[in-house]
Amino acid sequence: MAVNVQRIKLGSQGLEVSKQGLGCLGMSTSYGRPKPEPEMIQLIHHAINSGVTFLDTSDLYGPHTNELLLGKALKGGMREKVQIATKFGVILKDGKMEVHGEPAYVRAACEGSLKRLDVECIDLYYVHRIDTRVPIEITMGELKKLVEEGKIKYVGLSEPSVSTLRRAHAVHPITAIQIEWSLWARDVEEELIPACRELGVGIVPYSPLGKGFLSDGPMLVQNLIESDYRKKFPRLQGENLENNKVIYERISEMAARKGCTPSQLALAWVHHQGDDVSPIPGTTKFEHLNENIGALSVMLTPQEMTELSDLADLVKGERNVFMKNTWKYSDTPPLSSWKA
Repeated sequence: MAVNVQRIKLGSQGLEVSKQGLGCLGMSTSYGRPKPEPEMIQLIHHAINSGVTFLDTSDLYGPHTNELLLGKALKGGMREKVQIATKFGVILKDGKMEVHGEPAYVRAACEGSLKRLDVECIDLYYVHRIDTRVPIEITMGELKKLVEEGKIKYVGLSEPSVSTLRRAHAVHPITAIQIEWSLWARDVEEELIPACRELGVGIVPYSPLGKGFLSDGPMLVQNLIESDYRKKFPRLQGENLENNKVIYERISEMAARKGCTPSQLALAWVHHQGDDVSPIPGTTKFEHLNENIGALSVMLTPQEMTELSDLADLVKGERNVFMKNTWKYSDTPPLSSWKA
């Protein structure tokens, strides 16, 4: 039976999106070789026709090729049916990440994304990572100009600290933040999530399935090809992996009792966090997309929510190989320090 994908207001600025989105990263990069373009276009169309209209990409993905893919997929009247979220601010150079938030870079990045996506306006434009050399007020000032010019509708931040979020929001309203939030990444709940709700900022959890581990458990690691960047993740290595298997086993046991899959149970936990939350699980397979949509029909009791939430205490290992670029470390210098 088809699941009705509800619509929600993401943030308090007027953006409406599907209750669950689609992360497009893996179609073009990071999890091995890029997938065949015609198949990925069909998958995107299937998502849209199923009610999943909140599509997430970035100029970093490929780089650039994922935005080009999305642009091709949205021709022929599809553009009007979707909400496009893309991101700027990260460059891969000699195998290392460079983060940029200078005004000239912000504008050039936006123009590039508009061209690749072949659209006149980006629905939600995120700062992908925070440039800790540039006051956030400077970056936001240029984004505000882009909103006024009609090139973007809404502004988002990915992995901001609470301080950076508040400072950015004071310059121009932040519609949403993108952050890792799942059964094995709950550290955002203490400060960042409450700050979002105080300010009326929507929440877009990426990797809600723990990079796939909450779907497939240790089998995921066994099947990773050499070029898959998840092989570097601390939680999927050595003793950490042995410990984290227990989490997957517990999720699988509850899923079996409830008649759903581990993926659906883990996603349902995220959905039950509130009506201001739209996770963006990524996939390149039709059956996984359908399975993820099915999570919207899984109901959890308060006791089940608590039982699942407690699993986070068992997780071992850092959640990200780029920890220095995540929200805990993303404060920017004071505005008074800026020299154009």
